[in-house]
Amino acid sequence: MTLIPSPSCQHRVLVIDDEAAIRRFLHSALSSDEFLLHEAESGHSGLSAVAGFRPEVVLLDLGLPDIDGIEVIRRIREWSQVPIIVLSVRDQEDDKVAALDAGADDYLTKPFGVGELLARMRASLRRSQTTTPEPVFLCGELVVDFSLRRVTVAETDVQLTPTEYDLLKLLTAHAGKVLTHSFILKQIWGIAYQDQPQILRVTISNVRKKIERDPARPKYITTEPGVGYRFKTAG
Repeated sequence: MTLIPSPSCQHRVLVIDDEAAIRRFLHSALSSDEFLLHEAESGHSGLSAVAGFRPEVVLLDLGLPDIDGIEVIRRIREWSQVPIIVLSVRDQEDDKVAALDAGADDYLTKPFGVGELLARMRASLRRSQTTTPEPVFLCGELVVDFSLRRVTVAETDVQLTPTEYDLLKLLTAHAGKVLTHSFILKQIWGIAYQDQPQILRVTISNVRKKIERDPARPKYITTEPGVGYRFKTAG
């Protein structure tokens, strides 16, 4: 493991990856006044670093030499909610779903752009620094008042069913993060509905019709094909 000296005001980032070339790339891409990097070359050393280094973001490869990255995510989630962004060559939907269901916050397939990685990291940092949910969620023309259970778009009231409101509330509470189909189904309908994605697709469609200017080209609720949905807060 390598600790890169830097001022204490920087965001602490832990890189868990056994490929030296990837670690050098991330070192070059992220070494700035904004980030302080710590490197681990295996799953076990990475788990120790999470406890000792106390990172604010973890960048995790799944193909580690000792234990699989999915297991690393599960073990971290037993005691920590630190944001975890998976960086992996595995591009199959099943791998993405498994990582996100295990507790990862985001998933980028190698190769990836530095700009996109930085955007995902900053979004994760913003979410983790919000310790108390805001009573009102604002995004563009959309306003969700949680205390009043009121939703407006361009200052016009939107009538949602209780299930539609709960779904929108769940997505906005995790804004910027990919939520898998199974996670959403368990949270909104219960464990018995985990294998019934059609009910989710229909409800998502209904919510989009009510909050999106163009439901066919959604601005807020975007689809992660084969994985789930993300409430997009920018772009």
